[in-house]
Amino acid sequence: MKRLDIVKTREAIASGTHVRDIVNQYIETIDDKNPEFNIVVRDSRQEALNHAENVQKKILDGTAGKLAGVVFGIKDVISEKDKIVSCASKMLGNFESVYDATVIERLKAEDAILLSRLNMDEFAMGSSTENSIYGPTKNPHDPSCVTGGSSGGSAASVAAGFSLASLGSDTGGSIRQPASYCGVVGLKPSYGRVSRYGLVAYASSFDSIGPLTNSVEDAATILGVIAGRDDNDGSSSFEPVPNYNAAVNLGAKGLRIGVPEEYFGEGLDDEIRDIITARLKQFENDGATLVPIHLPNMQYAIATYYVLATAEASSNLARFDGVRYGHRADQKRVREELKQEEKTLRDALKMAEGKNKIVVENELNTLDTPLARLYKESRAEGFGTEVKRRIMLGTYVLSAGYYDAYYGKAQRIRRLIKNDFESVFNDVDVIVSPTAPTTAFKLGENQDDPIKMYLNDIYTISANLAGICGISVPAGTHSNGLPVGIQFMGAAFDEASILRASRIVELQ
Repeated sequence: MKRLDIVKTREAIASGTHVRDIVNQYIETIDDKNPEFNIVVRDSRQEALNHAENVQKKILDGTAGKLAGVVFGIKDVISEKDKIVSCASKMLGNFESVYDATVIERLKAEDAILLSRLNMDEFAMGSSTENSIYGPTKNPHDPSCVTGGSSGGSAASVAAGFSLASLGSDTGGSIRQPASYCGVVGLKPSYGRVSRYGLVAYASSFDSIGPLTNSVEDAATILGVIAGRDDNDGSSSFEPVPNYNAAVNLGAKGLRIGVPEEYFGEGLDDEIRDIITARLKQFENDGATLVPIHLPNMQYAIATYYVLATAEASSNLARFDGVRYGHRADQKRVREELKQEEKTLRDALKMAEGKNKIVVENELNTLDTPLARLYKESRAEGFGTEVKRRIMLGTYVLSAGYYDAYYGKAQRIRRLIKNDFESVFNDVDVIVSPTAPTTAFKLGENQDDPIKMYLNDIYTISANLAGICGISVPAGTHSNGLPVGIQFMGAAFDEASILRASRIVELQ
């Protein structure tokens, strides 16, 4: 299916295309391509078609909302009432939400059509959308490559024409990096700009919900709908929501673009560097000013992020215990295993002597209760490898002996990184960088090397640490045929400036 934007969709409807026919086109594309790309994990096609009929009536009587006829896919970490919200995890494989997230309410209020639930890394932990109970999502530009993560399904849905737009979540680059890999626009709003109510938390002080689209103007329109204060989310901001679309076409003249040396050094693919450099030269030709800047604490960003984010993850995921909701291990099997362990230890105790007897007694005295073992078994079965890795790391840095050495120090460095950005934004309007150091890598290439996987977010993590906004927009195509993204970061609540800069790239 040809990739549309909101303007083209409105034009099609105005020229006589029925909203139902638009929805059917997306359904046909999903049926045709999803078996290969594994982007959609569930869809609500009949509900979407019924909604399309209602939206058509509203269009005809002039009461339709801003997103009438716009078909969305939703990352499977954002709650929709009466829909399964699995987070691509066995732990929540059959969990059905009882309410809509605030962003979903706001989309519905503007007559958006929600068609599909999209694949992702389990609990939003990953950079490739390979850590999923549904299997990996494949890149529409090259099925042998990843889509990025954790919002890989959200980026691929737009790139493959499964939806006009999608919602993703970004904790350390999870909207922007897959947007770069899949050749679409991905916007991470400032922390607090968009309500997190209804988003299953990974790291609460980092998480942001944002749109993935085919155009910068679409991103501006959707942000204008979902942004704003929400009493259900105490961290959401009272900051007024401006008219983002008005800022999109202000042009390059007078725009001050910070170019940080830290983002163009070792580890960056040479061809990506050349593509970004060519774009910057064009900015200068169009009247923008390039300002060399220095962000001295960026070298600590990756380490700081993975200490703090995993600490928050270990706390947030403690609620998934197999008792109140989520995956529960077989209780009968757990009880029988415990009885057998106890019997084995008691038999051993009868035979033990001296120190061995003390060891067996200790093991017997510390044997799990049935409830404790149920917790352990449920979590062991319910969580995947990457989620377990991050829970364990987070628990470690929060433990009594290491809290100050790791977590406390990371919090102080986070403050320094935030200060770096605040200082720089006194002199520039936006900061430019590559979105990722490489193009999309091959499926399975980094699965056994978590450090290499984590480094894919090296240019995006700092925006989450500082709570500022960021956007990735397609900048060109690599000689390997894969998309290259350019990233702009702006001061907190200055999404207008990064949308302006991104639109200039789109028009170059």
